[in-house]
Amino acid sequence: MPRRYAAPVTTADYAAYIASLPRVLAGAAALFRDTEGRVLAVEPNYREGWALPGGTIESDTGETPRQGARRETLEEIGLDRPLGRLLAVDWVQGPARPPVVAYVYDGGVLDAADLAAIRLQESELLSWRLLPREEITAYLLGHLGHRVLAALDVLTDGTGAAELENGRRVS
Repeated sequence: MPRRYAAPVTTADYAAYIASLPRVLAGAAALFRDTEGRVLAVEPNYREGWALPGGTIESDTGETPRQGARRETLEEIGLDRPLGRLLAVDWVQGPARPPVVAYVYDGGVLDAADLAAIRLQESELLSWRLLPREEITAYLLGHLGHRVLAALDVLTDGTGAAELENGRRVS
């Protein structure tokens, strides 16, 4: 018996289907450390709390999370470096917005010359600093602080990327 195929889907039908799907936002950041293991954090001028260099992934243009983290790092602090392995992926829910998937990549260790080469994107950032582990949650507020601690743990213990929900490891 011949096999039956469904009627072809029109472009309009496919567009309507895609428009009906749930939305998720995505961001990516780089975790840089200095030779003492302190984490590079930047101070945005548009919200409270500090952040890692990074930002929104421009997925509409085909940008991947890794590409987004590298582009944002170049834009925000003037460093264009290949990024290392994925350290953490965090699913973060929040009020009045779709969930955010946040990727954290290993930016590596910055030496004195790298730190001297940092040039802040003045339209978005006020300053930068190096944070020892014990100060991370005081500067990187909420889920972000816990995400960075989990990423540091991955670097320390050599395990694969941490799967997180709202900054906490998934069992």
